[in-house]
Amino acid sequence: MRRVLYLFFSSLMVLALTGCGYNQLQGADEQIKASWSEVVNQYQRRSDLVPNLVSVVKGESKFEQDTLTQVIEARAKATAIQATPELVNDPVAFQKFQQAQGQLGGALSRLLVVSENYPNLKANQAYRDLQAQLEGTENRITVARNRYIQSVQSYNVTVRSFPSNLTALVFGLKVKANFTVENEKEISKSPRVSFDAAPGAAK
Repeated sequence: MRRVLYLFFSSLMVLALTGCGYNQLQGADEQIKASWSEVVNQYQRRSDLVPNLVSVVKGESKFEQDTLTQVIEARAKATAIQATPELVNDPVAFQKFQQAQGQLGGALSRLLVVSENYPNLKANQAYRDLQAQLEGTENRITVARNRYIQSVQSYNVTVRSFPSNLTALVFGLKVKANFTVENEKEISKSPRVSFDAAPGAAK
């Protein structure tokens, strides 16, 4: 009899959790983790390209050192932040992550634009290869970031909607941080440079 009652109440609990959005919340949370992991991977890929890019650019003896310094410092700040899955639950930490990545993206864009003024550097095959890899990575970052944004939006709507909001309250589930509009405008600027332009004519 006790076993029957146990099974009965267990079944009721499963039905209750299913009906109040528990499974939906868990599924959405897993999607966010997967999306976030891809965002981090692509940012790491970009960061890994920086040392080689800096090394090649240093070969141009008269290259603007301030621009190189900005890239090096921005990369150091970006890589200093541990982009763990828990970071998306901390709005302050997430904002710092956004700012650091935005600064690195901006510094790289400036470096590529300034490089337009150095014909020898533009003709360097190693530089051209790195520039192409960097542009491809920026495109992948944009795709990964958009997927993350969509995942978080779906999750946050579920957390705020009735009756799943009650389930979220019981289990301590809160809305997750997302990329801000202001930050999105900054980090979505891919560092694109046309090698067909005349020296000194940056795009």
